[in-house]
Amino acid sequence: MLKMPQPDQAIIARRDEIVAGLRALVPGEGVVAAPAQMRVYETDALSAYRQVPLVVVLPETVGQVSAVLRYAHEHGIKVVPRGAGTSLSGGSLPVADGIVLGLSKFNRILDIDYENRCAVVQPGVTNLAITRAVEGRGFYYAPDPSSQIACSIGGNVAENSGGVHCLKYGLTANNVLGIEVVLVTGEVVRLGGKHLDSEGYDLLGIMTGSEGMLGVVTEVTVRILQKPETARAVMVGFPTSEDAGQCVADIISAGIIPGGMEMMDKPAIHAVDEFVHANYPLDVEALLIVELDGPAVEVDHLVARVSQIANDNKASTLRLSNSEEERLLLWAGRKAAFPAVGRISPDYMCMDGTIPRKRLPDVLRGMTELSKKYRLRVANVFHAGDGNLHPLILFDANDADELERAENFGADILRLCVKVGGVLTGEHGVGIEKRDLMPEMFNEIDLAQQQNVKCAFDEKGLLNPGKVFPTLHRCADMGWMLVRGGKLPHADLPRF
Repeated sequence: MLKMPQPDQAIIARRDEIVAGLRALVPGEGVVAAPAQMRVYETDALSAYRQVPLVVVLPETVGQVSAVLRYAHEHGIKVVPRGAGTSLSGGSLPVADGIVLGLSKFNRILDIDYENRCAVVQPGVTNLAITRAVEGRGFYYAPDPSSQIACSIGGNVAENSGGVHCLKYGLTANNVLGIEVVLVTGEVVRLGGKHLDSEGYDLLGIMTGSEGMLGVVTEVTVRILQKPETARAVMVGFPTSEDAGQCVADIISAGIIPGGMEMMDKPAIHAVDEFVHANYPLDVEALLIVELDGPAVEVDHLVARVSQIANDNKASTLRLSNSEEERLLLWAGRKAAFPAVGRISPDYMCMDGTIPRKRLPDVLRGMTELSKKYRLRVANVFHAGDGNLHPLILFDANDADELERAENFGADILRLCVKVGGVLTGEHGVGIEKRDLMPEMFNEIDLAQQQNVKCAFDEKGLLNPGKVFPTLHRCADMGWMLVRGGKLPHADLPRF
């Protein structure tokens, strides 16, 4: 089981004083302190881990966020920012001696600028709400996580979320133009904006995907795109996962970049079809959904090319969407994969590794062996086009042994991803789930350099503590950590 830092008992002893201080800053119902009421904040979508926080604060204005962070900084109190709580990596897991700073009341769309093709929204706005707000004018917001009906745009920025259409249109980082962020000291900073290029260092890039460890986002300017003229989906079934994986590689190597390209294995196909009734073929080992979008003539040409590539890779079933309703139904199945698997298992753990596309067959074989080793079933769904895997490990959390086996199974999957040249995460973030696996990818100097960035923004280590870094060090010691591993370039410069 993963461990969190030991709580500061001196802070816990001052709880009543801290609650009173926060109520002076956020009046009314903005401070939640009753233990029963705080239970709803004790976990996120990585529900195997739970911790009731010291107190929950729900600010409504940027001024209140600034005041709360300034108070916490001055009194040495930890703060865990929280969006909609859909994090699958434990990114918003509370700490017993810290404040949960919930941004759910920041739920307004502030401006829609069609001329500059962007929208300015508060962080509590849900991902799908942005598209709903602009679709009447033929626009949409491209990143579309499966949880888009619930996940907030602030959380998407924190985790650099993706979705089924990120292959062609990019992750959150590629679709955010600017943010307003409150630093731990209470200072309010604007990075980027409606303009396409920012001056100076790419601090916007550093903040996007920083998992709430560098600041609290209070406003986001996102890019909106015009809806493509035509979009069609090709659904292809294969007798083996290896054939499907090779088809993915061949489509990309042919220079075709689909709007989305998703893959499911047989257990996932059956679970999804029973749930959504998308009329998926049930006699195949792997299913590929490829969406082509753009001008109609281009889409027709690409559909023909993809169909030929699929047939060359032993496709046993091939179906084209001939209407928008058919296309949406094909995607409805993939979008519902997570809740569908929830119907066939008491619990499941959703992993998130990314690999080179050509290694997909190797990794699938490796997961089959690991499934036998740990005696647990696994259903696989993938953002196949960019190699982002989402194995769903099925287990029963009421059985402590199964939970431990599931965690070890998941850790070995991620080690396998790194071994074949991939990375630990694609869009869910590190959080606590992958924290202790960071040394599989990074050496001590790598991690120290990353923690130096953390120290530059949060020298006391108060923001979202216990996440990402497997070993915590005092910021004052970080220079020593950097040279401990050996002589570095420019090691003769003054150490800090």
